[in-house]
Amino acid sequence: MKIVSWNINSVRFRLDIVGHFLREAAPDILCLQETKVIDGDFPIGAFRELGYPHVLLHGQRMHHGVAIISRVPLIEDDRLDWQANREARHIGVRLPNGVRLENVYVPAGGDVPDREVNPKFGQKLDFVERMTRWSAALGCPTLLMGDFNIAPLPEDVWSHKQLLGVVSHTPIEVDALNRLQASNSWVDLGRHFHPAPARLHTWWSYRAREWSLSDRGRRLDHQWATAEVAAQAVAHTVFEDCRGWLKPSDHVPIMTEFAW
Repeated sequence: MKIVSWNINSVRFRLDIVGHFLREAAPDILCLQETKVIDGDFPIGAFRELGYPHVLLHGQRMHHGVAIISRVPLIEDDRLDWQANREARHIGVRLPNGVRLENVYVPAGGDVPDREVNPKFGQKLDFVERMTRWSAALGCPTLLMGDFNIAPLPEDVWSHKQLLGVVSHTPIEVDALNRLQASNSWVDLGRHFHPAPARLHTWWSYRAREWSLSDRGRRLDHQWATAEVAAQAVAHTVFEDCRGWLKPSDHVPIMTEFAW
């Protein structure tokens, strides 16, 4: 089974490249973040025509939004409010084999890494803390994936030294993410298959005109699995070429394959 996570940055605006990707990579399940559409306007029909009849949504007008699109049945969906303000940032389901699949869009956190000056940064840290309490109480095999908006390792960014004070790579965010990972048996599948110091980026800013030449990337997108699920993972792929497609997202899809 192939499971993909992708921050698409408006699913309707980028529907053509999503369809192109699904035809090329043929994943079984696609988890989208930042869909930026209410549930009633989500292009469900386009996905069903591509062979994905199971679509679960948690949308919001113009902002945020997550969705899970699947060839296989999805059951027991839920939507957790880790932001504590009803923003559409999570949707979770159970797969036919009993594994939980949680799709999350962690807040970016603003520009200043100080919760007193920048409330958005505090919201981000509190979001991850709520996830950590949820994770510590988990009692079933689980996949957790999405746009975490944190690049934890020095090798996860183009310049560790220059980004230490930049939101997404600050020590306080990295510590928060490390506590989340330590709260259960989480395996970071990206680094499991591509250990540091290997270059592994999933996001390049729109501000860079020649993104591939400057290559100022960060690994903000992640797929984690509890130990029993991670033991069944056989490959992890970052589709970097998608960043160069027509009307691209600033994020690229990541995919893990499982021997289920």
